[in-house]
Amino acid sequence: MKIGICNDHAGYEYKTKLVALLQKKGYEMVDFGTDSTVSVDYPDFAHKLAAAVEAGEVDAGIALCGTGNGMAITLNKHQKIRAGLAWNSEIGRLVKAHNNANVLVLPARFISYQMAARIVNTWLSTSFEGGGRHERRIAKIPCK
Repeated sequence: MKIGICNDHAGYEYKTKLVALLQKKGYEMVDFGTDSTVSVDYPDFAHKLAAAVEAGEVDAGIALCGTGNGMAITLNKHQKIRAGLAWNSEIGRLVKAHNNANVLVLPARFISYQMAARIVNTWLSTSFEGGGRHERRIAKIPCK
């Protein structure tokens, strides 16, 4: 599985550790930046990740910023993106199981790295429940 990952300055440290962790587990990682803790504008990186997910260049994505909100808002402007913000493992599971989130967003300033790693592992190991209410609701998300 090929996973895209992006971050702003607040998410740089966790991104670096998550890339190493996921590569160890056999995931192919594509890093859309940023590559330091110097202040940057999160939309610049979120749009790159979203475009790659939409084009099928990566199978899924992970985004990190201070609160996660800026990344999630920006990512969800893209019609084919379902970005879910998770601050614990149960939310990480539900954004995949119920919403079939193709991008996981993490609030780097509000969770520990250990929690971030647990959320990512949970999200990656969870399958979309599909069918019935979940499919119906996801079908209603895109603006017509």
